[in-house]
Amino acid sequence: MAAERSVAAVAAAPVEYRKPGLSKELYRYRYLLLLMLPGIVYFVVFHYVPIYGAVLAFKDYDVGQGILFSPWVGLKHFRRLFEQHDVARVFWNTVEISALRIVFGFPMPIILALLLNEIFNARFKRAVQTISYLPHFLSWVVVAGLITELLSPGRGVYGYLMRLIGAEPAVLLTSQAWFIPILVVSGIWKEVGWGTIIYLATMSSINPELYEAAVVDGASRWRRALSITLPGILPVIAILLILSMTQILSAGFDQIFNLYNPLVYEVADIIDTYIYRIGLQRFDYEFSTAVALTKNVIALVLVLAVNGIVRRFTSYGLW
Repeated sequence: MAAERSVAAVAAAPVEYRKPGLSKELYRYRYLLLLMLPGIVYFVVFHYVPIYGAVLAFKDYDVGQGILFSPWVGLKHFRRLFEQHDVARVFWNTVEISALRIVFGFPMPIILALLLNEIFNARFKRAVQTISYLPHFLSWVVVAGLITELLSPGRGVYGYLMRLIGAEPAVLLTSQAWFIPILVVSGIWKEVGWGTIIYLATMSSINPELYEAAVVDGASRWRRALSITLPGILPVIAILLILSMTQILSAGFDQIFNLYNPLVYEVADIIDTYIYRIGLQRFDYEFSTAVALTKNVIALVLVLAVNGIVRRFTSYGLW
């Protein structure tokens, strides 16, 4: 009897869980880690190693002495940054272009995803989706060439239509009034389809019983979209809005670099194009590094602020 009670006690005792060691975990997920390796190498080489170069913002760079042994000058280049009239202009241009992209561009994938979600013909829906996100895979070099040809007053569609109605076509890409609208519209056209993918994926996870109950209650398709679909994707919208703040001081270097010209520098010159000209064309590495470092610090503050605001009014956020 005593032996039986001992066996019963051992059987009833809780089994202690022993967490596997790090080496076993690494071996267990070795194939997944191998798939991650190229991405890890990319971020280390192109995002973490270059952080060392930020020290140039506090030095007078001498090629012979190198970054490490160049003389330290403290905040000299940052003082110069705030004294330059050009820097204030490019900061304002960057914020203006990025704000217009967010105001007009951020809602477009949401609207398109809501419209696509209401299409019941699967073949037509897939065709529209494919056509809308194909421009994402074109480089801005190609897209800029297409825009230049389409808006050409001599041989483009724009010039042909203007002459058809008896008007004299203007050169829009050299017009300060038209250049920013062209940037915003072409950016939306290129990325709107790609942006719908994550929203459509989120919509597919919404409980279909909610729609069935709404139909029984007599809710229209418009009401179902506003009361079920939109709240269902709200967490994703909040997260993507916060992440978009990281780009508010970038404004799309590739697009602007391939489209702009000296005639529109006044309105189209942004921080990244300014850094490119100052750093790589004029070889002023220290000052361009100071501008880039200031830009990144401001972007970090904006992300923290927007995340705090979103968390204050909703329960969503990055952290």
